[in-house]
Order: sequence, then C-alpha cells, then structure tokens
Amino acid sequence: MLVLRYMRRPIFVLIIVYAIGITGMALIPGTAADGSPEYMSLFHAFYFFTYTATTTGFGEIPSEFTDQQRLWAILCLYIGVIAWLYAIGSIIHLIQNMHFVQALSEYRFSRVVNRITEPFFIICGFGDTGSLLARGLSDHRFTAVVIDRDPERIKALSLRDYNVTMPGLCGDPSEPRHLVDAGLKHPQCKAVIALTSDEDVNLKIAVVSRFINPKVQVICRSTSTKHKEQLAPLDNVRIINPFEIFAQLLSMAIITPRLHNLNSWLVRAKGVRLGVPLDVPSNNWILCGYGRMGQWLHKYMKLNSINPLIIDPDIESSSGIDRFIKGYADHGTLSDAGLDTAAGIVAGTDNDSDNLNILMSAQVLNPKAFTIVRQNHHANQLAFDAASVDLILQSSLTTGRRILKYLISPHIQILIDYLREQGEQHTEKIVNRLSTSIGDQTPHLWSVTLDSKHAKSATELLNAGHIINIGDIIRHPSRRCESLSCVPLVVLRTNRPIMLPENEIQLFNNDSILFCGTEQSEQLLASTLNNTYTLHYLLTGKEVARGFIFQWLGQLAEDKKSSTA
Repeated sequence: MLVLRYMRRPIFVLIIVYAIGITGMALIPGTAADGSPEYMSLFHAFYFFTYTATTTGFGEIPSEFTDQQRLWAILCLYIGVIAWLYAIGSIIHLIQNMHFVQALSEYRFSRVVNRITEPFFIICGFGDTGSLLARGLSDHRFTAVVIDRDPERIKALSLRDYNVTMPGLCGDPSEPRHLVDAGLKHPQCKAVIALTSDEDVNLKIAVVSRFINPKVQVICRSTSTKHKEQLAPLDNVRIINPFEIFAQLLSMAIITPRLHNLNSWLVRAKGVRLGVPLDVPSNNWILCGYGRMGQWLHKYMKLNSINPLIIDPDIESSSGIDRFIKGYADHGTLSDAGLDTAAGIVAGTDNDSDNLNILMSAQVLNPKAFTIVRQNHHANQLAFDAASVDLILQSSLTTGRRILKYLISPHIQILIDYLREQGEQHTEKIVNRLSTSIGDQTPHLWSVTLDSKHAKSATELLNAGHIINIGDIIRHPSRRCESLSCVPLVVLRTNRPIMLPENEIQLFNNDSILFCGTEQSEQLLASTLNNTYTLHYLLTGKEVARGFIFQWLGQLAEDKKSSTA
C-alpha cells in the first residue's frame, strides 16, 4: 500500500507520456518503399519507445522515418527522460522514507518469525539485561525474538555471533501489533520477557501479552510494589525484582554459605569455585544508600538479626530506622561511622562513581572488611573488577541469570528451596557428588523429557515393558562401567518432584529430569536416549547385531546352541 501510495503519480506520468508518444507515432504518416503513405502500428510504436528508453538504438522501424516522425520522436524522448527521472527520484525517495523502511522491516521480521519451528522467547528491550539474556539463551541453543525502540541496539543484535537465529525488530514493544509480529500468537512461543528501562512499559507489555495469549508465560522486571500488586492476580505472570533477589542471595550467603556457593556455581558466577563458600560476617555492617536496593537489604538483614548502620542523605527518623547517619558516604562520614572496626560495608547508591569512592575509603580505613557494591552500568565492569570486591550486585546480570535459570531449568529453584530446608549437611553431600562427577569443568544445566520427541528409543522400550533406571541412561555409551560427567538433580513426575534421585530410581514415560554436567555429556545422553542399540547395550550389557547379515549369523548361532542343548 505504501508503494502504491507514493508511486501512483510517477506511474501515471509515465503512462500518460508513453500513451501520448505511442499514439502520436501511430497517427503521423510515414513513407513506404514505393513512396506511398504508411502508418506505424501501435505495437511497432510501443517497441520503438521501449528500446529507446533503455538508451539502446536499433534503427527506424518498420521504414525510415519522415522528418515529422523524427521531430515527434525527439520531443517524446526528452519528455520521456524527464518522466523517468521523476519516477526514479520518487523510487529513491520511497526507499529512504522511514515509514516504508519500517513497514518493510516489519514484513521481513514477521516472515522470519513465522518460519521458526523450535521453541523461542520474546525479549522486549535489548539493553544490558536483554543482551546478557540473549547470550545465555544462545549458549543453550534457544532462539529469542528481540524488540527494542533503539535502532542502534537492533543493529548491534545483527552483528552478534549467536549460535542460533536472533531476529530483531526496531519498534515499540508495548504495541500489540509488534508483539503479534514477534510471534506472541505463535504456537512455539514459550515466554514474553519485559526488560525495558521503563517499568510502566514493562507493566503494559505484561498485561497486553496476558490478554492476547493467556497461555504464554510472562516475565516482567519491576522494582515497584504497585506493579507487583497489579500483576499478582494474573496467571502465568512472574515478577523479577533484582534488588529483592540480591537481598535473598546475601541472606543465603550469611545463613547457608554452602548453598549460596552451589547456587552461584550453577549459574556460572565469575570467580566462584564449587566447595569454596564465602565467609560473610553476621554483624556490625554499614549500609551506604537507602534506596530500592538498600531497603531490601535492610529488610533481610533485620530478618537475620543484623542491625546495620545506614548512611543516606535523604533518610529521616520517621522511616523507623534506629541506627542511621544523614549525609553523604564520604571518607569523613565513613570514618565517623566506625568503618575501621566494621565487619562489612555495602556501597549501594545509584551512582557508580559514589560506590567506587566508598570502596576506596573502605580499602584505606579497613582493608579486611567484607565489601558489597552495587554496579549500575555494565560499561563500568572493568573498574569494578579491578576493585577486588567480595560481592557485586549488577542489576542486569542478576536479572538475566534468574530469568535464564527459570527458562532453561525451572526445576533448579525447587531444588534450592529443598536444600535450604534440609540444611548445610545435605548441601555438602550434593556438592561432593558434583565435584566428583564434574570436577573443575564449567557446569551445564539441561532438562530431558522422556517422550517420543526427545527420547524416542527410551519411550519405545518403556512401552514394551522394559525397566529403565536413571543409573542405566547415564552410563557412558562406549565404556559401560563408567558414568557420564553429569548428576541428576530433580525428577519431575506429574508435578511431584523427586529431589536428588539415586541411580536406582525407576523412570517412566513423560518424566522430566534435570541434569547438571558438561555439554558433552548432554550430547552423549541425547544420543543414548534416541539410539535403540546403544540403550539396549547399556541396559543388558549385550550388543545387538545391527545389519541383516550379522542378525542372520547371530540367529544361526542361537539356533545351533538350542539344538546342541
């Protein structure tokens, strides 16, 4: 429609110019070879104007032109050149028109999305969090569809070396038509993740997605209590608050340090080694900044019987805080607050420069203090890495890890909650088991469902009445006495989870198993579950003949043994 709208006038001009020129050439008489008058046919006139428009000359047809015909041809050629220049200029102007470019990109984008045949996710907002999440999904070979208002971010998306296709659209992610173009109604769409910098836009995306497709999962980043109350009644909607998550993680590090170490190792936190938990002090803390992060940290510290000293320029006595200093956390204020004897300090303001200054004062006044810092911008990563901080809250990284963990392995949070209830001794057992199986290799989480699509051979054997245990499928396909470098963490059976299953646990159809291991072990396990011969060998220890000839020879041997017996 845009092409017709912008090219209507140039096309009419060309048609009129050609119609007048062709009609004139047909009406002006020429001279035949015998000198009699001859009129050019409409077809010959059209042919003449066609090849002259391409600046190609084939001569005067069907006979030599008269002076009147040549004069009319000259006039029509000049007018035709002007008409073509006008048409070409209109085409160039159309190509540069922002509405046409947007419509064309939306059309191409929707075509790419419609061709997706595997499960995918819609990421609304390609900032720091969206970029980290897309990278994590790509590493696990999941496709994501990205919508962002900033054209530079969409250009950056096309330049990333992802393992799978990541189509992107420059547009408002809160507009319903853009969400539909991104595949909100697509049968393979599994979740919509709202990660824009505007929390009101995130709220609108969540509500619109919920109404357009009630079955799709919606994940919304928000730090607003109001938004949480508005979205709480909706089904399939999950709120991600990075400050609350970090406060929970800090509480876990204080109460259950081994579980915190395991959780950090599973999400591949930088510098974390399995079995080496943090030694977080449980008293005498200084909290710099009482904003969104500071309030959540203070809440969870109070739950753990920690009463920190708060430093903030906007804090008031009416807020219910009994230990506070109203002012900026500069070197003098920190010294007066007793930082030299404090066990830990939190630099939690919304300014990275202020947080780095707080860390510098902490290193001078008390180098042994446990330091926690809030990093607001991903671009400052090098500066915070050089500061040698014990814990860093990077909002985008915390959000991205939590969402990725929920999308890739939703059962892992069930396991973390279970281990928190069981205590540190139970956590130590699974840590030792993971250390023995995986060692220093990078952990990799994945889930396997025993159905005809993901485990064809295993499903066929189960339907045939065979008994399959977890220990059978994690055997190495070429070394049956050894196990793959993986540990089953959770078996989900009809919404009833079995935590930390032993190798003797029997499996059934439609069981979903969460594994932690290496990427190679995932590939070998997938091959085992979909190869009848390999799975039969692991179950029985006997190799079945695969070819017709070998099967015939094997049958002869069996018949010979039977006759001898």
